[in-house]
Amino acid sequence: MTVTGPQGFRAAGVAAGIKASGALDFTLVVNDGPLDVAAGVFTRNVIKAAPVLWSQEVLKQQRLKAVVLNSGGANAATGPGGFQDTHATAEKVAEVLGAGAIEVAVCSTGLIGERLPMDAVLAGVDTAVEALDASDQASLNAATGVMTTDTKPKQAFAKHDSGWSVGGFAKGAGMLAPNLATMLSILTTDAVADKETLDRALRAATHVTFDRLDVDGGTSTNDTVLVLASGASGVEPTEAELTELLTAVSHDLVLQLRADSEGATKDVDITVKGAESEADAIAVARTIAEDNLVKTALFGSDPNWGRIAMALGRVPARIDPETVSIAVNGVTLFAKGMPAADRSEADLTGRAIEIVVDLGVGSAESTVYTTDLSHGYVEENSAYSS
Repeated sequence: MTVTGPQGFRAAGVAAGIKASGALDFTLVVNDGPLDVAAGVFTRNVIKAAPVLWSQEVLKQQRLKAVVLNSGGANAATGPGGFQDTHATAEKVAEVLGAGAIEVAVCSTGLIGERLPMDAVLAGVDTAVEALDASDQASLNAATGVMTTDTKPKQAFAKHDSGWSVGGFAKGAGMLAPNLATMLSILTTDAVADKETLDRALRAATHVTFDRLDVDGGTSTNDTVLVLASGASGVEPTEAELTELLTAVSHDLVLQLRADSEGATKDVDITVKGAESEADAIAVARTIAEDNLVKTALFGSDPNWGRIAMALGRVPARIDPETVSIAVNGVTLFAKGMPAADRSEADLTGRAIEIVVDLGVGSAESTVYTTDLSHGYVEENSAYSS
């Protein structure tokens, strides 16, 4: 069980006809309470999709009865008409559930710049409500209904010893550079939590998970992570406990997103330590993660530390060439301004690659999760709009 694993939640994923293929393309998650506390984080892209603008407004009250999601169209850069479509979707869900539109968040994913087929969307609401269930299959269908170029649904669940739990699903395979990613994720918990605690816990969790995934540097117009708390377990964890479990589930989802990202043949962890500040550590790790020369070398299983040094050296952070070291899969290849070992000693033939950069100027550390840049990524994204 995932999104319906915590008590108090039902979900559905149905084929509304948004996708010409007839695949599942419409998802609904409902919080049956007794609490309806919610929190969310959204894309930092200035070009925000209509559902993001709507859901940001809704989340100001930090209460949600339901979240409705569609794949097959991002409803981004669609002007006032696109926002009206989002509003109409929320109104329809609210009407059927006997709630208010302000209690319904909306998420969309797919091609940017096209309006949604609203006849299919509104009919999909009725179909999804009829299919609502708390079963494993309902969770799987919900996770499947948000897929675009994903090849598999991504779900996670964890239960605390005291009886409360966190579940969720995520989608995303390209345009992944969180600040968030073209990434949607719905998390649920049956913990008892107030608005402020839930918001802080979510932001702390996403800060070290979703915000550290960077496949291609593309921050989507639609990035959204929402958490809904039903309170149905009757257990009120500490903020630290809530943050820890939200982080564990989010981290699980991030690794699944990375593994299924477009064209990926390598799963790459880039850890920068010894930085003067966390901001410096993140900036260096993210720059390495986004550098095409580094990524293509990794695709070729080439431990080309020179490209890593080039990438980190162009970051506006405190960097001293004499204190920097670069290790790849456990082998230190560069230190004190010169080669430290023959690059052939680092084996990159497997899927997992770990790059560790020690700046040697402080104590801050951060890890960014990325992939290589393959033929498959280029081919898939050159044909996506067709």
